[in-house]
Amino acid sequence: MFAGVNCFSRAARLGLLFLLLVSPFVHAELPEIDWLDLMPKEDLALLESMPEIEHEGDGPALLPDEILTGRVVEDMAGTEGRLPGFVVPLKTTKGGRVLEFFLVPYYGACIHVPPPPPNQIIHVTYKEGFELNALTEPFWIEGTLRIERTENDIGTSSYSIEATAVEPYQHTY
Repeated sequence: MFAGVNCFSRAARLGLLFLLLVSPFVHAELPEIDWLDLMPKEDLALLESMPEIEHEGDGPALLPDEILTGRVVEDMAGTEGRLPGFVVPLKTTKGGRVLEFFLVPYYGACIHVPPPPPNQIIHVTYKEGFELNALTEPFWIEGTLRIERTENDIGTSSYSIEATAVEPYQHTY
């Protein structure tokens, strides 16, 4: 009888030890994906060599054609993480929940011409859908990044994510 109690106590201690060791990883935040990590070095170099944009001119500043090809960083495929950005709705429910959207790094992208380069637009699907009160509202998107081109009248994306979570943006320091 005492041997059974000792075995149970040992098993209980091992189980508790396992939970203590594993629980920080289960509840840990996903790593943040930086928007610039999605741009190949060649595209970053082109952006850095561009003259400063004048907003007083007749029309929008144009990006070099090479950047608009949508080159990707192959190493980003399969990266699991979270990314902050703004939502450009593509598909909603009758009740107004957003199911499919483009995620962009700044407010107004895809609405104002020209849109960002395709490697700075992510096509996102989220089966649960979420409420979007204003286009100025930023969100955190969690999921696994895929290299997948999506084109429509609003823009072209080089990456996609099937979101596992969509949450209002709150900066973590």
